[in-house]
Amino acid sequence: MGLDPESRFEEIYGSSYRPLLGYALRRCPDPDDAADVVAETFMIAWRRVEEIPKGDEARLWLFGVARKVLANQRRGERRHERRTAALRAQLAATPLVARPPGEDLSQMGRVFRALPESDRELLALVAWEQLDPRQIAKVLGVSANTVRVRLYRARKRFARGLVEAGIEHSRAVAAEGSNL
Repeated sequence: MGLDPESRFEEIYGSSYRPLLGYALRRCPDPDDAADVVAETFMIAWRRVEEIPKGDEARLWLFGVARKVLANQRRGERRHERRTAALRAQLAATPLVARPPGEDLSQMGRVFRALPESDRELLALVAWEQLDPRQIAKVLGVSANTVRVRLYRARKRFARGLVEAGIEHSRAVAAEGSNL
């Protein structure tokens, strides 16, 4: 009479864990990646415990599964690297935020950064993302009236900060929409 699936898995795990870990460690540059390979391999083994051959063939079967897991991991890494490189190239070619032309604007940036996070987010959603209060309300999950009130207060705090920093109000208002 054979072992029940759980006992069989425990037996396979006990006899194959160390050899499988060594296999993965020799093939992965990072021990965390090797641990992921071993975990994924044993997860597959658990799901397919009835298909695992008997005796030493079980260890060889696990090596075959680990080999496929490694191949999938490497393909995923290559896809990620290609996507990251493409995104970096796209970001380098697209000026998402205009650079401040002078000292007055960097002062404005300091005033902006000194605002509470909630004010900065509201003002950025208006100036950089060009969203109206109704759209901002959807982003934040609040009513449009709440956004209007918060936006009014955020603009007041920003204007007060600009005055305190000695920035001309007319120049600050003109620059607010593009270069916070």
